[in-house]
Amino acid sequence: MDIRQLRTFHRVAVLGSFTRAAAELNYAQSSVTAQIKNLEVSLGSDLFERVGGKVKLTPAGTRLLPYAGQMLSLADEARGAASPDAQPEGVLTIGTMESITSYRMPAVLEYFHHRYPRLQIALRPSLCAETLHSLRQGVFDAGFLMEAETQHSGVHSEVLGAEEMVVVAAPGHRLAHEAKVATDDLRLESVLAPEAGCAYRELLEAELNDGTGEPVPFLEFGNIEAIKRGVGAGLGVSLLPRMTVLDELSSGVLVPLAWEVPFVLYTQLAWRKGAQLSRERQVFVEKVIDFLSREYQEGRDS
Repeated sequence: MDIRQLRTFHRVAVLGSFTRAAAELNYAQSSVTAQIKNLEVSLGSDLFERVGGKVKLTPAGTRLLPYAGQMLSLADEARGAASPDAQPEGVLTIGTMESITSYRMPAVLEYFHHRYPRLQIALRPSLCAETLHSLRQGVFDAGFLMEAETQHSGVHSEVLGAEEMVVVAAPGHRLAHEAKVATDDLRLESVLAPEAGCAYRELLEAELNDGTGEPVPFLEFGNIEAIKRGVGAGLGVSLLPRMTVLDELSSGVLVPLAWEVPFVLYTQLAWRKGAQLSRERQVFVEKVIDFLSREYQEGRDS
């Protein structure tokens, strides 16, 4: 095994594609294929298999993945120690969610693009449970969580701020001008929600189903933009992070309902507990905490 082979293996495993890994690493696809083949020969095991046209890890590849992540982190740490004045470089794989990617990260990514041009931030869409699993396995270098809990087994998390949530509806909705909306009122509505596994969907679902005999039906939409369009068209109501609907609330396309959200969600930056942060991860963690903690603070003050 060598570091280049392990890095290539790690990228193919994370991206699920030889082609995408080659593009990200700036290799010819034939080079990626050859590196993986040489690694398989040295280990005496197949690491990938093709199932339905997709690349999947074999059991041996699954066992190797967390070790590859740890070895790459250690290699980055060693490089940083040997060349302390060198600029951060390489690829950081970050597990995140649509709301963070679209509404919190643009300014952070712009900063890294100009300040650290040799460091590539690869954002991977992931639900919180998947992000935690990938962090523990060493698949992600860091990840964003939006959870009520702030303590997670095997993972260190830094709270960036409490995420303000709001139930929104179309301006003509029957509850739009009510001074107070009760949970029983929401139980009578169609609720538009992201896919199962989203923390705030699950918390809302538990709240609406609590003490009732029948589960409240949820209309599952693929993404936040689709949810907002559906709500604006009068299909129902939805619970969303306020940051994702600021423009729609300002323009009057959507209106907030006077329902008091009975839970608090915290946006967090997390990484594997016990992992020595490489120079690249250290820079990312420090700058994200600085940027986003300040943004949450400004949001509370405004």
